[in-house]
Amino acid sequence: MMKAVEITRAGGPDVLMMCQRPVPQPLADEVVIKTAYAGVNRPDALQRAGAYDPPKGASDLPGLEVSGEVVAMGAAVSGVQIGDHVCALVPGGGYAEFVATPASHVLPIPKGLSQRDAACLPETFFTVWTNVFMRGALKAGERLLVHGGSSGIGTTAIQLAQAFGARVFVTAGSAEKCAACVALGAEQAINYHEEDFVKALAAQGGADVILDMVGGDYIARNIQTLAPDGRLVNIAFLTGPKAEINFLPVMAKRLTLTGSTLRPQSIAAKAKIAQELRSQVWPLIESGQIAPVIHSEFALDDAVEAHRLMESSAHIGKIVLKVA
Repeated sequence: MMKAVEITRAGGPDVLMMCQRPVPQPLADEVVIKTAYAGVNRPDALQRAGAYDPPKGASDLPGLEVSGEVVAMGAAVSGVQIGDHVCALVPGGGYAEFVATPASHVLPIPKGLSQRDAACLPETFFTVWTNVFMRGALKAGERLLVHGGSSGIGTTAIQLAQAFGARVFVTAGSAEKCAACVALGAEQAINYHEEDFVKALAAQGGADVILDMVGGDYIARNIQTLAPDGRLVNIAFLTGPKAEINFLPVMAKRLTLTGSTLRPQSIAAKAKIAQELRSQVWPLIESGQIAPVIHSEFALDDAVEAHRLMESSAHIGKIVLKVA
């Protein structure tokens, strides 16, 4: 048996409770990781609230990224050894002492990075890489606008885009958050309480790619903000998924509207993302050019407080749980 945090019912942070669960056993293509740290992400809070069900066959426990040690593996696994220290994207179950995940979603901890820092890589780096670079096709010299620049996704997107030669613009909700984004490499941080991002980007010629997690009325404003041949990529809808939009500028500017969610994608699709991260991004982390931004660490027993902080939006960067 192992310690874990379970969701007792749909609701606020208080519905998270410590429990005992059986240690998972690996399927043929899976490994079991003894968890050292687990990242806390917005989808965890959505699942807890009853708004983001786990995929069929996935653990009902929250937690989508971990670091730790491989302690068991299925018969079909190759390229990973028992005893390896790794970080991994997991389909669920990260808030526990042990977690099972496909071996193809496991990555080595980058040289020089701690287990705590490594636990904050998979969910955000998989998300940013697939949406900004694979779907959004961001290129060097282009202008990227990131909404929520001080979030875990935002701080990752700023660093990755800047490292690959793009010009980065962000929105954030306070002077402190804006300053943190500029320190990470954003060319301009727009306080959305004080300034209109549409006007700010118009002065730059518009955005070539927009990474949006807000939705709602931002969708129409994003279309207005995009430059010709621009790409809008939605990864969440904090203010709602519905909007009334005018498609004339979509046609006139030859825009692409796209988006994705990570968790429901196939094992093969996520394995492809992992391969690209290992070859193109992990060397940048090992060189010190990119690093996860961590705001707070909580014990596994304090997952309730971690979720309260997540939902307050008072943090800059990532929140992590110490499990081991």
